[in-house]
Amino acid sequence: MTGPIQRPRVLVAGIGNLLRGDDGFGVLVIEALQGTFAGDPSVTLVEIGIAGVGLVQHLMDGYDTLIIVDAVQRGVEAGRVLVLAPDLAGLARTRTAQIDMHQTDAEGVMRMASAVGCLPDHVWIVGCEAEGCDDLGAALSEPVRAAIPEAVLKVRAIVGAALTIDQKGRAHVG
Repeated sequence: MTGPIQRPRVLVAGIGNLLRGDDGFGVLVIEALQGTFAGDPSVTLVEIGIAGVGLVQHLMDGYDTLIIVDAVQRGVEAGRVLVLAPDLAGLARTRTAQIDMHQTDAEGVMRMASAVGCLPDHVWIVGCEAEGCDDLGAALSEPVRAAIPEAVLKVRAIVGAALTIDQKGRAHVG
Protein backbone atom coordinates (compact mmCIF):
# COMPACT_ATOMS: atom_id res chain seq x y z
CA MET A 1 0.00 0.00 0.00
CA THR A 2 1.34 3.40 -0.88
CA GLY A 3 1.03 6.51 1.23
CA PRO A 4 -0.85 9.63 0.30
CA ILE A 5 0.31 11.54 -2.74
CA GLN A 6 2.43 14.49 -1.71
CA ARG A 7 1.10 17.74 -3.07
CA PRO A 8 3.69 19.67 -5.12
CA ARG A 9 5.30 22.69 -3.47
CA VAL A 10 5.39 26.04 -5.30
CA LEU A 11 7.59 29.03 -4.54
CA VAL A 12 6.53 32.39 -6.00
CA ALA A 13 9.36 34.92 -5.73
CA GLY A 14 9.11 38.62 -6.46
CA ILE A 15 12.44 40.12 -7.46
CA GLY A 16 13.18 43.80 -7.53
CA ASN A 17 13.85 47.11 -5.85
CA LEU A 18 10.95 49.43 -5.03
CA LEU A 19 13.33 52.40 -5.09
CA ARG A 20 14.19 51.94 -8.77
CA GLY A 21 11.02 52.56 -10.75
CA ASP A 22 9.74 49.57 -12.71
CA ASP A 23 12.27 47.31 -11.01
CA GLY A 24 9.77 47.11 -8.12
CA PHE A 25 7.24 45.22 -10.27
CA GLY A 26 7.97 41.75 -8.83
CA VAL A 27 7.71 42.95 -5.25
CA LEU A 28 4.39 44.70 -5.92
CA VAL A 29 2.91 41.61 -7.60
CA ILE A 30 3.80 39.56 -4.50
CA GLU A 31 2.09 42.21 -2.35
CA ALA A 32 -1.00 41.98 -4.59
CA LEU A 33 -1.01 38.19 -4.17
CA GLN A 34 -1.00 38.32 -0.36
CA GLY A 35 -3.98 36.38 0.93
CA THR A 36 -4.58 34.64 -2.41
CA PHE A 37 -3.08 31.35 -1.22
CA ALA A 38 -3.77 31.82 2.50
CA GLY A 39 -4.00 28.53 4.30
CA ASP A 40 -2.38 26.55 1.47
CA PRO A 41 0.92 25.17 2.80
CA SER A 42 1.89 24.13 -0.75
CA VAL A 43 2.39 27.73 -1.91
CA THR A 44 4.99 30.13 -0.53
CA LEU A 45 5.20 33.80 -1.53
CA VAL A 46 8.46 35.68 -0.95
CA GLU A 47 9.79 39.13 -1.72
CA ILE A 48 13.44 38.61 -2.60
CA GLY A 49 14.55 42.17 -3.24
CA ILE A 50 17.89 42.24 -5.03
CA ALA A 51 19.95 39.64 -3.14
CA GLY A 52 19.92 36.44 -5.21
CA VAL A 53 21.36 34.27 -2.49
CA GLY A 54 18.14 34.73 -0.48
CA LEU A 55 16.10 33.05 -3.21
CA VAL A 56 18.55 30.15 -3.39
CA GLN A 57 18.24 29.73 0.38
CA HIS A 58 14.46 29.46 0.02
CA LEU A 59 14.85 26.91 -2.79
CA MET A 60 16.98 24.74 -0.52
CA ASP A 61 13.75 23.96 1.39
CA GLY A 62 12.69 21.86 -1.62
CA TYR A 63 10.16 23.04 -4.20
CA ASP A 64 8.71 21.41 -7.31
CA THR A 65 7.93 24.68 -9.10
CA LEU A 66 9.52 28.12 -9.01
CA ILE A 67 7.73 31.18 -10.38
CA ILE A 68 9.91 34.27 -10.61
CA VAL A 69 8.11 37.60 -10.98
CA ASP A 70 10.34 40.38 -12.26
CA ALA A 71 10.72 43.37 -14.55
CA VAL A 72 12.24 42.33 -17.87
CA GLN A 73 13.69 44.03 -20.91
CA ARG A 74 12.80 42.05 -24.03
CA GLY A 75 12.26 44.91 -26.45
CA VAL A 76 8.45 44.86 -26.45
CA GLU A 77 6.10 47.65 -25.38
CA ALA A 78 6.31 48.75 -21.76
CA GLY A 79 3.74 47.03 -19.54
CA ARG A 80 3.46 43.87 -21.61
CA VAL A 81 3.32 40.78 -19.38
CA LEU A 82 5.28 37.77 -20.59
CA VAL A 83 5.35 34.19 -19.32
CA LEU A 84 8.74 32.69 -20.05
CA ALA A 85 9.98 29.13 -19.61
CA PRO A 86 13.76 29.26 -19.21
CA ASP A 87 16.07 26.74 -20.83
CA LEU A 88 16.99 24.77 -17.70
CA ALA A 89 19.30 22.41 -19.60
CA GLY A 90 21.18 25.41 -20.95
CA LEU A 91 21.46 26.86 -17.46
CA ALA A 92 22.96 23.62 -16.19
CA ARG A 93 25.63 23.82 -18.92
CA THR A 94 26.55 27.41 -17.97
CA ARG A 95 26.19 27.16 -14.20
CA THR A 96 29.93 27.53 -13.69
CA ALA A 97 29.85 31.05 -15.17
CA GLN A 98 30.59 33.86 -12.72
CA ILE A 99 27.68 34.49 -10.36
CA ASP A 100 27.24 37.65 -8.26
CA MET A 101 25.76 36.56 -4.92
CA HIS A 102 24.57 40.09 -4.15
CA GLN A 103 22.66 40.92 -7.33
CA THR A 104 19.53 39.24 -8.55
CA ASP A 105 18.63 38.55 -12.10
CA ALA A 106 16.54 35.52 -12.95
CA GLU A 107 19.26 33.77 -14.94
CA GLY A 108 21.93 34.30 -12.29
CA VAL A 109 19.69 32.97 -9.52
CA MET A 110 18.76 29.91 -11.56
CA ARG A 111 22.43 29.20 -12.35
CA MET A 112 23.26 29.52 -8.65
CA ALA A 113 20.39 27.21 -7.65
CA SER A 114 21.40 24.71 -10.32
CA ALA A 115 25.00 24.76 -9.08
CA VAL A 116 23.92 23.83 -5.54
CA GLY A 117 21.33 21.30 -6.73
CA CYS A 118 18.11 22.98 -5.61
CA LEU A 119 16.62 24.29 -8.86
CA PRO A 120 13.12 22.84 -9.31
CA ASP A 121 12.18 20.91 -12.43
CA HIS A 122 9.51 23.48 -13.32
CA VAL A 123 10.54 27.14 -13.55
CA TRP A 124 8.53 30.02 -14.96
CA ILE A 125 9.23 33.73 -15.21
CA VAL A 126 6.29 36.11 -15.17
CA GLY A 127 7.90 39.27 -16.43
CA CYS A 128 6.69 42.72 -17.31
CA GLU A 129 8.48 44.83 -19.89
CA ALA A 130 9.96 47.74 -17.97
CA GLU A 131 9.95 51.34 -19.09
CA GLY A 132 12.66 52.43 -16.66
CA CYS A 133 14.55 50.80 -13.77
CA ASP A 134 17.45 53.17 -13.25
CA ASP A 135 16.09 56.33 -11.62
CA LEU A 136 16.56 56.17 -7.87
CA GLY A 137 13.32 57.09 -6.13
CA ALA A 138 11.17 56.81 -9.24
CA ALA A 139 7.71 55.25 -9.02
CA LEU A 140 6.46 52.48 -11.29
CA SER A 141 5.60 53.75 -14.75
CA GLU A 142 1.88 53.77 -15.54
CA PRO A 143 2.06 50.90 -18.09
CA VAL A 144 3.87 48.66 -15.59
CA ARG A 145 1.54 49.56 -12.72
CA ALA A 146 -1.45 48.76 -14.95
CA ALA A 147 0.06 45.33 -15.71
CA ILE A 148 0.03 44.13 -12.08
CA PRO A 149 -3.53 42.62 -12.20
CA GLU A 150 -2.68 40.67 -15.38
CA ALA A 151 0.52 39.35 -13.79
CA VAL A 152 -1.45 38.27 -10.70
CA LEU A 153 -3.85 36.30 -12.93
CA LYS A 154 -0.94 34.63 -14.75
CA VAL A 155 0.77 33.65 -11.49
CA ARG A 156 -2.50 32.23 -10.15
CA ALA A 157 -2.98 30.18 -13.33
CA ILE A 158 0.56 28.76 -13.16
CA VAL A 159 0.17 27.92 -9.47
CA GLY A 160 -3.15 26.19 -10.20
CA ALA A 161 -1.55 24.10 -12.93
CA ALA A 162 1.46 23.31 -10.75
CA LEU A 163 -0.77 22.00 -7.97
CA THR A 164 -2.72 19.73 -10.33
CA ILE A 165 -1.29 16.27 -9.94
CA ASP A 166 -2.00 13.09 -11.85
CA GLN A 167 -2.58 9.62 -10.40
CA LYS A 168 1.17 8.99 -10.26
CA GLY A 169 1.76 12.18 -8.29
CA ARG A 170 3.31 14.22 -11.12
CA ALA A 171 2.57 17.92 -11.51
CA HIS A 172 1.47 19.11 -14.93
CA VAL A 173 2.48 22.67 -15.67
CA GLY A 174 2.27 24.40 -19.03
